[in-house]
Amino acid sequence: MAKSIMFQGTGSDVGKSLIVAGLCRAFSRRGLKVLPFKPQNMSNNAAVTADGGEIGRAQWLQALACGVAPTVHMNPVLLKPQSDQGAQVVVHGRVAGSCMAREYQGARKNLLGAVLHSFAILKAEADLVIVEGAGSPAEVNLRRHDIANMGFAVAANCPVVLIGDIDRGGVIASIVGTETLLEGEDREMIAGFLINKFRGDISLFDDGLKIIENISGWRSFGVVPFLPVVAKLPAEDAVALSVAPEDRAGQIHIAVPMLSRIANFDDFDPLKAEEDVFLDMVVPGRVIPGSADLIIIPGTKSTIADMLFMRAQGWDIDILSHYRQGGRILGICGGYQMLGRKLFDQAGVEGSVKSVDGLGLLAVETRLAAAKRLEQVAGIYRPLNKPVSGYEMHMGRTEGAACARPLLDLAHGPDGAISADGRVMGCYLHGLFADDDFRSAFLGDFHQRPGSGINYDGEVQRALDQLADHLESHLDLEAILAAAR
Repeated sequence: MAKSIMFQGTGSDVGKSLIVAGLCRAFSRRGLKVLPFKPQNMSNNAAVTADGGEIGRAQWLQALACGVAPTVHMNPVLLKPQSDQGAQVVVHGRVAGSCMAREYQGARKNLLGAVLHSFAILKAEADLVIVEGAGSPAEVNLRRHDIANMGFAVAANCPVVLIGDIDRGGVIASIVGTETLLEGEDREMIAGFLINKFRGDISLFDDGLKIIENISGWRSFGVVPFLPVVAKLPAEDAVALSVAPEDRAGQIHIAVPMLSRIANFDDFDPLKAEEDVFLDMVVPGRVIPGSADLIIIPGTKSTIADMLFMRAQGWDIDILSHYRQGGRILGICGGYQMLGRKLFDQAGVEGSVKSVDGLGLLAVETRLAAAKRLEQVAGIYRPLNKPVSGYEMHMGRTEGAACARPLLDLAHGPDGAISADGRVMGCYLHGLFADDDFRSAFLGDFHQRPGSGINYDGEVQRALDQLADHLESHLDLEAILAAAR
């Protein structure tokens, strides 16, 4: 039976996912069979597993770091926000229903069994299971029926390392405050702490480490300096996309409006890796630049709500203006649905709004349905006759005259649509830009280029190795392994 150790954070976005990914790679390189696990994740950035389920993208990356195929048991409970107060609940890779936040607090108690079942499956297959928490264990108001942090740790007898993020400030107070709020067996589960995202001279924090150790009684496993290469790895939270626009005149300018429920946004990471591409993530409040060579409307967890959000931002006007001036537009999944004339939700899959007008740039209509299509798939991108591969993850069926000009020929049949003038395209395939040959040909359609020579999958693998090397240098990995049980 495998040993296990869990990494929780003093808050969200402290670097838990990447710390776990780096440790997965580091311990795997030592010859251990390592598997990642996250009891409960909340993210609209998901991946499809070979067994036809969906898990958080972070667990997909961690599985990649381990050199194993991802399975639904690596993330048995996935919450996909549909509104500010509600989320779709995915259990063992399949949609189990939707819950409002208050309802879910009581419903969690029925999910601990599913979580422990998946954990037991992984432990039977591994030497070491590295577990990632969610949010913070100091949210003691949510401790009852908790399955994401200490509720799981106690139930599974899994020791915990607490991660503090010094980059955001207040790291001493956040760790000491967590120790103060934890009680009894929860506090006893903590094996120690580490500090993440340090910038500058680490020795300047020696006194800070002593203060934390003396007050909390917990040992330090080390301080991790900020590592720029992690920007090459897929991010789990959309907050990572909110960066200031750059001036990269003369490059291929691709604008992507950041919808309120943007999903599967790692679709664009391979484009971002290209030096001659300016991937412009347009935040709410900004106009979609008229200078863009291409607008890509991304996937979304709530297509109708984000169609209304798009209109509230005035982005529909920007997109139609871009088209009238000869611009090109691509929609992926929910973005494809928005390009059509109408979206219908008679069954109330997304909420109370039964229908909404789309952008009307493709002669198609979409009817949402409760059944979700989850499949890894490959095929041909028709305009360039190039192979593509990726995954489908959508609820709904799109039909209309434009579908007679499909964008893709996939194993199960044609997918997507192209406008009569060829300047508007849409499809359901996520991940199509990950293929190096296709991506190079696609970008070459905008301006003459020799080809980047980038091996995107290789770039991700190298970044994982660099992250593992970094953690080997700055953390006491032997002590962390000894703390596992």
